[in-house]
Amino acid sequence: MQTAVQYIDTAMVGTLGTQATAAVGATSTVNWLVGSSVSALGVGFLTFIAQAYGAGNKEQASRYTSQAVLVTIITGILFTILTLSLSSMVPVWMQVDPSIQHLAATYFSIIYAPMLPRAATIIFGTLLRSAGDTKTPMRVGISINIVNVILNFFLIFPTKVFSFGSFVLTIPGVGLGVIGAAVASAIAFTLGGIYMTIALWKHPVISPRGQKLTPDKEILKPCLKVAFPNMLQRFGTSLGYVVFASMINSLGDISTAAHTIANTVESAFYIPGYGMQTAAATLAGNALGAKDNSRMKDLARTIIFIEVILMILSGGMLFIFAPDMMLLFTKDPKVILLGSIVLRMVALSEPFYGVSIIIEGILQGVGKTVTPFVYNIIGMWGIRIVGTFICTQLLGFGLISAWACMIIHNLILFVMFLIHYIKGHWNPLYTTQKGAEMPQN
Repeated sequence: MQTAVQYIDTAMVGTLGTQATAAVGATSTVNWLVGSSVSALGVGFLTFIAQAYGAGNKEQASRYTSQAVLVTIITGILFTILTLSLSSMVPVWMQVDPSIQHLAATYFSIIYAPMLPRAATIIFGTLLRSAGDTKTPMRVGISINIVNVILNFFLIFPTKVFSFGSFVLTIPGVGLGVIGAAVASAIAFTLGGIYMTIALWKHPVISPRGQKLTPDKEILKPCLKVAFPNMLQRFGTSLGYVVFASMINSLGDISTAAHTIANTVESAFYIPGYGMQTAAATLAGNALGAKDNSRMKDLARTIIFIEVILMILSGGMLFIFAPDMMLLFTKDPKVILLGSIVLRMVALSEPFYGVSIIIEGILQGVGKTVTPFVYNIIGMWGIRIVGTFICTQLLGFGLISAWACMIIHNLILFVMFLIHYIKGHWNPLYTTQKGAEMPQN
């Protein structure tokens, strides 16, 4: 549902032309940069709330939640100031075509004006999931998208008149185009943040009610120790996405539009992977809190197996329906052809990427975030960015070569995480029972 907001905006403005699509999608990787940095803070609290929940310690879980609320407020305000002050520069850094830079900057600034409720949606959703409540964040996501679709329809398009025989239906519209999509998303994100905040406040176990919203060093220090490497990882990889996208943007409007739409389409197909990653992180934290080694090992094997099956199915569907998915967003045959090729390429790597996602999630759940940071930075900057720079900027190759570098990056991650899993370093309960000192990362 979170991914669908950008998905829907891209699809609905796609009817306005390639430039409108590029204006919405040109800053999408910066959206990931901001969103993933905020999300990393939630992971730090997820680790300890999941462990407190698994151990049945309601008071401790509530203390962690209150500190998460404090961090959310601070983060939301800081990111609002940062994104709005840099909005005019982001399209320039992304090498967006000068003809659409102003439009892309306006879209970016509007959707980030409500950064505080967006931060609440991301972090509070993670807190609810850490206590096993995955339905509330899903309902919030659905609500956000319903509001976004309805408002998009009235704000993007002009007034339309439909005739059915003698019956005439007039549907009012403002006709704001890309700006209308941004305003609709901003309103939807705001309502979603309010909804998520109320849900967290009413939660029977992890509600922050009765707790102080003042800094608590005893709580914040371990949470931030876990969150900081994860934040560096997400910032580093998302910055890599920004550099990656800027190199693609330099290839022209066709490549930018094809990349933007293909990225949006692909994101819908690896959602099962990230959904299972959240489950893996929560259940691993619960098992660690309960000190149940058998449960820890069983959940790892089971979730990896389920993940591979899900990603084979989603990858197969992506391969088969790639042209049809591209057609939902654009009518340009060149964009459809190029996007279909890269989507079918990446579809073959989805199951391997899925294994990496799950092992990373387990490591997050037990508080080991340094290893994923190291692996992801090596893959992103050592493989994808260097490879793409050589292929597109030095050798003059196109979008297909850039996506080939991305696929190699995914395969390298699979190998590194799989070796780490086989060696057993991911499980602190196993190493403790063996008589070894529990590794810190």
